[in-house]
Amino acid sequence: MNRYEEQLASYATQVNDALRERLHFDRELRQIVVVDAMRHSLLDAGKRLRAAMVLEFGRLTHASREGAMALACAIEMVHAYSLIHDDLPCMDDDDFRRGKPSCHRAFGEANALLAGDGLLTLAFETAVDAPLSDAQRVEAVRTLSRAAGVRGMLGGQVIDLSCEGKPVDLETLNTLYALKTGALLRASARLGCLAGDAGEELLETADRYAQACGLAFQITDDILDVAGDAEKLGKPTGSDEENHKTTYVTLLGLSGARERARELIGEARERVAAIPGNEFLLWVAEMILGRDH
Repeated sequence: MNRYEEQLASYATQVNDALRERLHFDRELRQIVVVDAMRHSLLDAGKRLRAAMVLEFGRLTHASREGAMALACAIEMVHAYSLIHDDLPCMDDDDFRRGKPSCHRAFGEANALLAGDGLLTLAFETAVDAPLSDAQRVEAVRTLSRAAGVRGMLGGQVIDLSCEGKPVDLETLNTLYALKTGALLRASARLGCLAGDAGEELLETADRYAQACGLAFQITDDILDVAGDAEKLGKPTGSDEENHKTTYVTLLGLSGARERARELIGEARERVAAIPGNEFLLWVAEMILGRDH
């Protein structure tokens, strides 16, 4: 494990501990089943890339650890909510997520729906309670709202559902990916900057970096669905073809999709090239390109 893998793992451990603390509820609650469903989908899950982006941009802009951590937890709650709802039978109808039964398979469809709602509302509570200035908290909530709503993930999901079984051009696919995947990564970078003392120039730089990383991340997902290892992914491969979904691989072929992902990562690295202490951000970009799950 290199130093940057260790840094990502350290960020993930810190975030997991903070999330566990925020999901500590009295076991005597009559509604504890939905808390268990929230914990099932949120805790010890994934690389915590979005949270790491919050914390790293927070570090680079001299944010307080507590303030940045609260926003990192909030973004992970929003992400987990989106995955729960994305897996539902009325959406993608996926039975597995990260190597274990998806939330609706483990707790039932109704509890999964409520668990997603619970995580989304808890995210805003967490952001509002962050030890930051009033102005920072307001802007953080605005950033989360836009990333999760019609102009972000929700809008991307609507486009995704409307395109099922239909031919999709590259412009539409780029819009879909920018909203469904890119919006939350862009929000992560922005939240880290907001927790610190970033000026407009750095906010723009962070946004462009995250935008390129977000599209590259989704293209890599397309590639892994065709050429990935189901065991490492924690879910079956080939679902895009099975569901007649248009992807970058569909439009550009495997080699064309890989080339576009490489171009985007080059753009991302170029965006942050002038930031002092940028080594982790440069590594994250390369990690997105080379990931196998």
